[in-house]
Amino acid sequence: MKDVDGNGFGNLQNLKVINAASVIAGPFLCELFAEQGADVIQLESPKVQDMYRLWPQSWSMERRNQRSMALNIPTPEGKEVLFRLIKDADLLVESGRGGTWAKWGLTDEVLWEVNPALVIVHVSGFGQTGDPSYLRRASFDSIGQAFSGYMAINGFPDPLPPYVTKPYMGDFLTGLFGAWAALAGVIRARETGEGESIDLAQFESLVRVQASYLTDGLNKGKQAPRMGNLDTVGACKGTQPCKDGWVFIAVGGAGAVRAMVELFGLGDDPDFDGPIQSITRDKPERARKFTEKLDAFCEERTVAEVEEILAPLGVAISPIMDYARMQENSHYRARGVFETWTDLQSGEEITGATPVPRFAKRPSKTVRGGAPYGFDTTSVLAEHGFTDEEVADLTAKGVLGS
Repeated sequence: MKDVDGNGFGNLQNLKVINAASVIAGPFLCELFAEQGADVIQLESPKVQDMYRLWPQSWSMERRNQRSMALNIPTPEGKEVLFRLIKDADLLVESGRGGTWAKWGLTDEVLWEVNPALVIVHVSGFGQTGDPSYLRRASFDSIGQAFSGYMAINGFPDPLPPYVTKPYMGDFLTGLFGAWAALAGVIRARETGEGESIDLAQFESLVRVQASYLTDGLNKGKQAPRMGNLDTVGACKGTQPCKDGWVFIAVGGAGAVRAMVELFGLGDDPDFDGPIQSITRDKPERARKFTEKLDAFCEERTVAEVEEILAPLGVAISPIMDYARMQENSHYRARGVFETWTDLQSGEEITGATPVPRFAKRPSKTVRGGAPYGFDTTSVLAEHGFTDEEVADLTAKGVLGS
């Protein structure tokens, strides 16, 4: 992708990506590359558009800088178009159910015959190998959270149900795992000329990020109970109601805890002798005294007052920000966390998140929002040697959409 002046930008401007994935996980992987200047060509089916178009303003952010084509990949002609697209590509990302591309006759080996250095990322709910009865199962973010064990440790205690962590935690985490894996494959392919195939199962991404909850479960037989916003050790609620809203306070660190103990008038209480790293449930009397003081302190003050008193003491604290607070916050404004661009399809001004993270020398850019369906089909194919007559013929056959 070039910027508005026709110049390359970012650290990935020599990376070519074919995005044959849909909805969130696979496209997010590709989106991170598009924001850093990669040439990302998105392929949608002429039969049905990507479901994520149901959220047009979010589409404008999650597909920004990507070029849009509509291609019926599994048809004979569609495969030939795909082969010409991947011939000089670095990366192909697809998100069919396990084994879908192999069923189409598009195995990794077939793709490598066209481009031996191609890195292929297969994004799916349950993976490409394993128990055959799972591979073709449908999966969304919530299914990944349920199957991975992630949902079982989130939510409030029984009888309330387990909680789906929002929004789309499993999908976005999977995209992040896929992004680093894809770049690892590309680096190696450029060194050796040999491509790579990456099997990225959504549920496994969520298994991987469960920290001590997982290792305690596997090695000690301990299933962590659902505890709301409490952690496995701390006694404080985390979420604290104030006179005009909510704050989250992570009580930890000897210096911060001691400062709060003194602030609450507990400095001479023998239950608070010595260094205290956290207020833990294994010291019930200490925990009771401290949490009662903390609750009263917050309930008697506004969010701003609590933050102004505790933050200078080294206490980890934040207002629980809603979108209105985020837009008004001085730090958000100073860093430019949000930016605005013109949507290609509607012409409206869209505000969304600035690309993350921030690169000092070759920054990411938003060149344009997510493209209308099939917006770049003709120009992309022209770059790959297709004539107007060939494009018209493929469109008439339903191989291309517009």
